[in-house]
Parts: sequence; structure tokens; C-alpha cells
Amino acid sequence: MLRIGMIGCGFMGRTHAYAVSNLPFFYKDLPFTARVCGVCASEPSHAKEAARRYGLGEAAENEEELIGSPDIDIIDICTPNVCHYETILRALAAGKHVYCEKPLCVSEEQAFHAAREAKRTGLTAGIVFNNRFLLPVMRAKEIVEEGRLGRILSFRGAYYHSSAADPNRPAGWKQDRTVCGGGVLYDLGSHVLDLIYYLCGPFASVYGVGNIAYPTRIGRDGKPWNTNAEEAFYLTARLACGAVGTVETGKIFQGTNDDLSFEIYGTDGALRFSLMDPNFFEYYDAAAPHAGFTRVECCNRYPAPGGVFPGAKAPAGWLRGHVGSMYAFLDAVYRGAPASPSFADGAHIQAVMEAAYRSAESGRMEEVHALV
Repeated sequence: MLRIGMIGCGFMGRTHAYAVSNLPFFYKDLPFTARVCGVCASEPSHAKEAARRYGLGEAAENEEELIGSPDIDIIDICTPNVCHYETILRALAAGKHVYCEKPLCVSEEQAFHAAREAKRTGLTAGIVFNNRFLLPVMRAKEIVEEGRLGRILSFRGAYYHSSAADPNRPAGWKQDRTVCGGGVLYDLGSHVLDLIYYLCGPFASVYGVGNIAYPTRIGRDGKPWNTNAEEAFYLTARLACGAVGTVETGKIFQGTNDDLSFEIYGTDGALRFSLMDPNFFEYYDAAAPHAGFTRVECCNRYPAPGGVFPGAKAPAGWLRGHVGSMYAFLDAVYRGAPASPSFADGAHIQAVMEAAYRSAESGRMEEVHALV
């Protein structure tokens, strides 16, 4: 039994709890069982309500109670970004494995230190980059690793939302730099940056430009509020393999929903995928140019031990990525293995984002610092 203490029980906390409770339906003959045995929140009443409604064990008064409990093996962090670092350090010091929402921290310095501490303790420490576990992404990874694209030359990644397209909509905490640590680059950009990193390799340098479309909004208190975090971000990047491409992200794009996409171009072929069409990706084989892009059907055909529910022909869904992410992390805990994606992966993405912010200030290409 892997016993989880969940810190934060908002939307992502509920998503993680869903993933834990549904693992037996999606994965056959699991060698472990997992349960959320305790939960805490900034408001104790919220934790009590979540524990009652979703069956999350006991409601704790604070995170120290969960971290210090001998009945908890894993700390699952679903709190605002500025809270991650201190919780990570406390959990690792208490000998707990850690599963942390992205971004890992709010600075490169914090992220590097957290990654080093995780390595030093030997505990399993993973970051939630759930889009790695969408089947089209998993299939794309296989094609890249088989060398079927040849040498990667270029790429394009994008993540568009419309949640900030209405200037009259009050700003949320994810638009507040004092809570989020950054803007949309942290919130959405971290996901698309991770997919490029996962499929094409580490970043070497970036040039970035941020944009605030609506400098004044309604704050959470209903009063006028000066926007302090970018609402869109655009960057050009060079990878360690030599490929050059672009990444765009923003919440000000009318008509979009959860529009995550990527394109990868190599000497021998190409790939492209859109989350709004999650059952397929497209593959181009340069050796058969007249065939054009081939639409590859994925649906729910996950590799063993996955894909048993609701069936191989069932269409994919966003939650499936979170179920897969939770399984991969808990399986690593069970096996005593490193998590993938790891804190080191999260630290690299943090370094990419910080380099992008430096570039936005300096107006020049900035190198991505390596974790040492």
C-alpha cells in the first residue's frame, strides 16, 4: 500500500485524487495499491469537505501534520507555485517521496536545489508533465527514438487558451506573479516546453518576448488591478542537437480551448499533433513523399499494462494523461526507481523559462544553464 498525503485540494488536487482512485480500472494486476490517506488545504474547512466528498482519508490542519505522519509515504503537492519549494524540502527531509505539480519551483536556483536534494536522498521525486502520457505523444517518442525522423532540424510548439481573452473577466491567481511566480509561460508554457524537450532533447539557448494585452483588469477583490504577469509569451529556441524552432503560449486567443500542439521536422520525416484531436497524430515519411502525411490512429491502445479500460477503441481524454502520469510515478516508488519525468527534468524546464525571462529583459538570446 502506497499511502499519499495530498497538499492542496483544488482542481488539480481533485484530478490527482481521481487518478489514484481509478488506477485499478486502467491497469491490470497492479503490484501495488495506492490511496490518498490525508489531505490539507489553506482553509481547513476545504480539506474537511474534500475528505468527506472524495474519500481522501483524514483532513489535516496543516502540511506539517501530513509530512510528519508515519502513516504517509508520499507527499502530493497541488498548491500554488510559490509554495512548492519549501514543501518539497520539508517532505524530502522527512523521507517522503514527492509528486509535484508543474512548474517545479519559481526560480532556477530553487529548482536546481530541489533536484539536487532529491538525488541526494535517493527518494522518488517526480513532476507532473502529464501530456507525456498521452498515447500519441508516447507513439511520437517511439518514432523519434527509432530514428525515423533522422536528424531533428526544426520544431514548433504552441499552447493557446482563451481564458484571459475577456478583459472584463476578473484575474485569477495564475495571472498573479506574486502567487504564480511568473505568467502564462509558467502555467501553459512549461507543458509545451517539456514536450519539445522530451521528444527532441534539451534546450541550449532561447530568445523570448512576453506580452500583456490588458494592463488593467479586475482583481480578485473586485477592484481595478494592474496585470503583473505576461498573458502571452513567444520564444525562439536552439536545442543542444542544433535544431531551431519556436514555442508560443498564451491565454488571450479568442476561439481556442485547450489548444496544445507540436510539429517536429527532421531530415527523414516529420510529426505533428494537436490535443484537440487527441486520438491521432500525423507522420510524414520522406522516403515515401507521394503518400503525404499519414494519420496514425491511437485511441486507447496503450502499451501493457495499460489500455484495459474502457477499451482499445475508446477515444482518448485529457484525464487519461493524468492517470498515466500517476501510474508511472507510483510504479517508480514501488520499484524504488527514479521518477520520469524527474525533478531534474523539471529543473531543466525551469532553467529554460528563466532564460526566456532574462531574454525578454535583455533583448538578446540567452543560454540555458545546466543543472550541476
